[in-house]
Amino acid sequence: MSAGDGGAPAGPPAWAKPGPAGALTLAAFFDGVREGRLVVQRCLTCRALAVPPKAVCQECEAISWEPAPLGGEGEVTSFTVIRVAPGRLAAEAPYPIALVRMTEGVSLLGRMVDNALDAVRVGLPVRFAPPPDPSADPPVITFRPR
Repeated sequence: MSAGDGGAPAGPPAWAKPGPAGALTLAAFFDGVREGRLVVQRCLTCRALAVPPKAVCQECEAISWEPAPLGGEGEVTSFTVIRVAPGRLAAEAPYPIALVRMTEGVSLLGRMVDNALDAVRVGLPVRFAPPPDPSADPPVITFRPR
C-alpha cells in the first residue's frame, strides 16, 4: 500500500515490468542478486554482454539473448562516498558506492562493504557479495575487497 492513495495497492515497482518472452528482465536480474548470483544477458548473435537487460543488442541490433552468469570478480574504476543517503539507507551513511568493471567486461554500480571508507580506491580488486538485506526491493548490489 502506498501513502496518500486511500489504501490502494501500490503495484509492482517500475523496474519489475515484464520484458519480452524469454528475455531476462530487471526483476529476474534482481532475483539473482538476492540469491547471491550475477546473471546478465549475452547476445546470441554477436556474444556481447548487456546489463541492465535490454530488448535490442546495442552492438548488432539482434533481439535474441541467453542468460550469462558472471564470475563475480572485478575492479573498481570509479567511486564516491554517499554522505546524505536516501530513505532506507539514511542511517547507514556515509558509505562508498563503486563502479566496478567485471572480469567479463560489463560494469555494475554497487555498494562497497567490509572496508574502511579511505580504503576504497580506483584499481581495487573486488568480488560480488550477497546483499546484506535480500528482502530489500530492489536489493542492493554489494562488493567487498578480494
